[in-house]
Amino acid sequence: MSTASVSTHILDTSIGRPAQGVPVSLSARGSAEWTALGTSATDADGRCKDLPALPAGTTHVRLRFETEAYLSAHRDEAAFFPEVTVTFAVTPGEHYHVPLLLNPFGYSVYRGS
Repeated sequence: MSTASVSTHILDTSIGRPAQGVPVSLSARGSAEWTALGTSATDADGRCKDLPALPAGTTHVRLRFETEAYLSAHRDEAAFFPEVTVTFAVTPGEHYHVPLLLNPFGYSVYRGS
């Protein structure tokens, strides 16, 4: 049975552009504890194209977006959301694209395609 796969991107909705340079970490859980799988950073298109593969048996995934430096660099004050963590369930063989729509005082996520 094939494993699930994950991709993501970030759109800064306050400026209508991709958020470049945001660190993203990926963790997975099967029946045991969370395992850190790796990190990436968003490219000029706001995408992480090199997230590691999920191990067999993964049932839950966690994406952690380190938004503090990005948001602080685009505002004159500290970031209200220094990080965004998204946890979701996965099914083997499925692909999960989970975009983050980010602005200085809010965010939303959804399962994309």
